[in-house]
Amino acid sequence: MKYDIGQGVPQDYAKALKWYRLAAGQGAAKAQFNLGFMYELGAGVPQDYGEAVKWYRRAAAQGLAVAQDELGVMYANGAGVPKDYVQAYMWYTLAASRATAERQKDVAKARDELAAKMTPAQIVEATRLAQEWKPATQAE
Repeated sequence: MKYDIGQGVPQDYAKALKWYRLAAGQGAAKAQFNLGFMYELGAGVPQDYGEAVKWYRRAAAQGLAVAQDELGVMYANGAGVPKDYVQAYMWYTLAASRATAERQKDVAKARDELAAKMTPAQIVEATRLAQEWKPATQAE
């Protein structure tokens, strides 16, 4: 059942938020991502990029590629966080290494477009951060 999009049930943002919050609080990365997405869009909640980043970060820390991609977007655009191309590039790199084949090309393209705005030193730093990154456990 997907209350947020009305899949199998009538669309109901309040119910979607209730279930996502419960699952997200227990460390479910997909629920954390979905909660972040609802905050980013303002779906059933006031739009809040900072809150979206908080939930994306939790899901991204567990290695969820789609959350890593969205976190890259947020850093690249300065939405909910200060604009930071090094962080954006790092998250895009991680997402590209974990994404499905169809998404991998899109994420890599976004990363490469961002690289055109960066210095070589920034790219080296972002690459180093991506190489050193380790997924968090749910307890963290």
